[in-house]
Amino acid sequence: MSARSAVAAAARTVVKVGSSSLTTDGRIDAARIDALVAALADRVAGGGQVVLVSSGAIAAGIGPLGRRARPRDLATQQAAAAVGQVQLAEQYAASFARFGFIVGQVLLTADDLHRRGHYRNAQRTMDRLLALGVVPIVNENDTVATHEIRFGDNDRLAALVAHLVHADALVLLSDVAGLYSDQPARPDADLVDTVADAAQLAAIRVRRANGMGVGSGGMATKVEAAGIATGAGIPVILAAAESVAEALQGVGGTAFEATGAGTRSRLFWLQHAATPRGRLVLDQGAVAAVVQRRASLLPAGIVAFSGDFDAGDPVELASPDGTVVARGLVGYDAVDLPGLLGRRTAELPEEFRRQVVHRDDLVLL
Repeated sequence: MSARSAVAAAARTVVKVGSSSLTTDGRIDAARIDALVAALADRVAGGGQVVLVSSGAIAAGIGPLGRRARPRDLATQQAAAAVGQVQLAEQYAASFARFGFIVGQVLLTADDLHRRGHYRNAQRTMDRLLALGVVPIVNENDTVATHEIRFGDNDRLAALVAHLVHADALVLLSDVAGLYSDQPARPDADLVDTVADAAQLAAIRVRRANGMGVGSGGMATKVEAAGIATGAGIPVILAAAESVAEALQGVGGTAFEATGAGTRSRLFWLQHAATPRGRLVLDQGAVAAVVQRRASLLPAGIVAFSGDFDAGDPVELASPDGTVVARGLVGYDAVDLPGLLGRRTAELPEEFRRQVVHRDDLVLL
């Protein structure tokens, strides 16, 4: 099934909308929200489930606080988010109520998804909300998030949420019609209809690195989010916010075909959401075994390590030159490793004759 057909037929869809599509002059634009909600409510009324990832809290708080522009310091941003989040939630609740639907607010920090226990709890909560017929509205918890624990952008958050809730499709809404071959304002720029595979997606990223192709940083984050989602088997459509109804039917915008099979939640979390607690440095033989043969990592292949971690924590696996090649769940506490490094399994006491990272707990980067 093509990405466009899959989006049209999706039973569970994550939709992400940005601040610029919801506000005007630092205040919530009720007409814009009503138009968005009407399209989403139609989807829900037709039997589909929708999770909305919505930016806009800080932007919505700028006007009420008497500010003319987005504040630069973190404390004022958080204050604006505290004010704006209330107004945004109230507007969504009122708008969905016109169609008889209840909304639930879910505020997340990166730490909620970095920690495996929090990740699973968020997963259970979202599943229960959807089972109860509630429309979850997700946003980063800007009121408490610090620079160190931020997602960086809600596009990435939307891709993580899409996998979190086992979505069938992701729709990213923007202030432009989709992905263009060059800066959209240039006369020779063409709208890209379909990104068919990982190679084409990689080429787009190369053009971005050369200052071409994807244009603004906002578009770059959407392409990166599409890469996360499609790599996990979730098709994506990137379209203009005012065309959300058409996008939900698989029409218009840019379609990103799913490039990977469905990824197990634990491995997806490990690759895209987990924060490594340490690093293991491998010799070249161990790098080849892990990367080329997808083998488990044994103590004999480790030459050094850093970090303070416990068994079960995520760690990076690096080559001798420091290049991170994989990420895995370590089977030992850091305090146990010094006496094991470089030693063959047969040389170790019985209780330490096991893998440092099992291949089932490992993802290549």
